[in-house]
Amino acid sequence: MRASSKSPAVDSQRGRAMALTIFSAVLISFAGLIMRSMEAALPWQINFYRSAALLGVISALVWLRFGRDFFSVIGNIGMPGLAGGILFGCAGMTFVQAMASTTIANTMFILAGIPFFTALFARIALKEKLSRATLLAMLAATAGLVLMVAEGVAIGAGAGNFYALLTAVFFAAFAVILRSRRRQEMLPTLMISAVCILLVSAVMQAGDLAVSMRDMILSFIWGGVLSGVAHGIFVYAARHLAAAEVTLFMMLEFALSPVWVWLFANERPSRWTLVGGALILLSVATRALMELPRARRARAARKAEAAVPPPPS
Repeated sequence: MRASSKSPAVDSQRGRAMALTIFSAVLISFAGLIMRSMEAALPWQINFYRSAALLGVISALVWLRFGRDFFSVIGNIGMPGLAGGILFGCAGMTFVQAMASTTIANTMFILAGIPFFTALFARIALKEKLSRATLLAMLAATAGLVLMVAEGVAIGAGAGNFYALLTAVFFAAFAVILRSRRRQEMLPTLMISAVCILLVSAVMQAGDLAVSMRDMILSFIWGGVLSGVAHGIFVYAARHLAAAEVTLFMMLEFALSPVWVWLFANERPSRWTLVGGALILLSVATRALMELPRARRARAARKAEAAVPPPPS
């Protein structure tokens, strides 16, 4: 058996990052269902309260982790972090606009292009190569995307599709910035994005932010729980995985979101949307399972290292 070229600690971190990314993708996949469960809130109102909850959760997390260094940690993200936060904020705003303007399925299969935009940007900016296993998984996921697109885009959904495409580009650029600064704490970029969304939403809504209690609670759950946990994990995973690998596992979100809306909100996706989504799920699951032997070897190596007695003094 060919030995891994990476250390056991690195292999273990990669395995943990993959598992957490899959968990976060499943969690955030319920965002579409929350969107369809709103009573009457408008997209900019949803964006405002969603980002307010995200800002509160991430600020609390940064404070708990760094205490008195709270402001210095925020300042240390520098211009790349500021740019990343703005890009992520733009992605959050266009994401909600996309779901408000077209079906959840259409939005998600266009967002499934994120790994490919990310791979392109990472190749240009970071000279980052991909493993053969990841490339094969991306090709299989692409086949699923082609099946979904082949069914046709809903008539009159041009604006929604355009917003979804913008979301994919913005998020891919954000992922590459995170990867380029992987040795630095970049969690505050999520705070920058939340502030950006708050300000733009308040202006676009002209101060009319009154929504029902139900819609406000749903927005808080979306921003504070789903986005807070999922995107916090994404920032962590970007330290240990290639940029395209992180976004590849996010394809689970794009495959599952139309399913939840179909089951619980009666927004039925087409047959080929379901088939394509199943293929995406299969490709991601296969890539994750291929990582298990490496993670097991890493655990065994750590145990062996721990069992070695210290040298005599």
